[in-house]
Amino acid sequence: MAGTAEKYLKPEVIRQVSRLDLRAKFIVEGFIAGLHASPFHGFSVEFSEHRKYTAGDNIADVDWNVYAKTDRFYIKKFQAETNLTGYLVMDLSGSMGYTYRQELTKFEYSISLAAALGYLMIHQQDPVGLIAFDQKVAQSLAPGSKRSQLGNILSLLARLKPEGTTEIEASLHQVASMLRHRSLVMIFSDLLGDPESILRGLHRLRFAGHDLIVFHILDEAEAQFPFQGMLRLEDNETHEIIEVDAEAIKADYLEEVAQFRATYRTDCVRARIDYVPLHTGMPFDKALMSYLLTRQARA
Repeated sequence: MAGTAEKYLKPEVIRQVSRLDLRAKFIVEGFIAGLHASPFHGFSVEFSEHRKYTAGDNIADVDWNVYAKTDRFYIKKFQAETNLTGYLVMDLSGSMGYTYRQELTKFEYSISLAAALGYLMIHQQDPVGLIAFDQKVAQSLAPGSKRSQLGNILSLLARLKPEGTTEIEASLHQVASMLRHRSLVMIFSDLLGDPESILRGLHRLRFAGHDLIVFHILDEAEAQFPFQGMLRLEDNETHEIIEVDAEAIKADYLEEVAQFRATYRTDCVRARIDYVPLHTGMPFDKALMSYLLTRQARA
C-alpha cells in the first residue's frame, strides 16, 4: 500500500492521468494510504469527524467504534463544529505556465493539488468555491458542498489557462471584498512580483478574519537551478531575454531564492498565515498534510 501511495503522489505519475477528477482521487487515496502507513495513523479519522475527549464532555458522546480501533477517546463532532467554507484561489499569470523538465507546469501542479483539496473538502461536506485571478478576479465559483460542486470546480479548473501579467495585491484585495463570511482561503501562486506588495494583499485577507494557506509553487528548476554552461533566460511575462553563465551565478541565484522564500515565510508566520513552499518535482503529501493540520486547528 505504501508503494501505491508513493506512486499516486508523484507528479510524473499524475500527469499521465488526463481526467482531473481521477487525478484528484488518486492523489487523495494515495495520501490517505500514506497516512495509515505513517505515524499519522488514525489522524484522518480524527480530522474528518471527531475531536479528542476532554474533561467535561458528555461520556454518551464518545464514539466507541473509534475507541475500539485506536484505544483513544474521541467525541463525534456536530455539523456546526466541522463545517468550514473554503476558497481555492488560483494565480493565472503567464509565469505559472512554465516548466523546464518536469511533467507538470507550475499551473498544472497547482490545479492538480487544488482538485485534490476540493475533493477532500467536499468529502468532508465542507462548502468550497473557486476564484482565479490575473490583473483582477477573472473567474469565480460560489462555494457549495454537494457532490455536483466537485464537478463544477474540476470543470472550471480544466478551462483555466495561465497567460499574461498579474496584479496579485489588487486581486487579493478584490477577493477580500468578495468574501462575506470567515473562510479558509487557499492560494496557489509562484508569488513572482514585489513581496512587499503581495504581502499587503495577504494581510488584507488575514485582517478581515480569514484563515490563509499560501501554497508557494515554483518550478523544480527555479528552486534548484540544475543548469550548466551558457544559459538564455526569458521572462515569461515580459519576454525579455538575457544570457548568463550558469555556474557563475548558481550560488548567488540559490541564495536569492532562499531569501525570497524566507521573506514570505517570516512575514506569514508573524501574521499567522500558513506558508507552504513547494516545487513541481515534489510529491503532493506535504501540501495536503499542511492543509489537514491547518483545517484541524481551525476546527
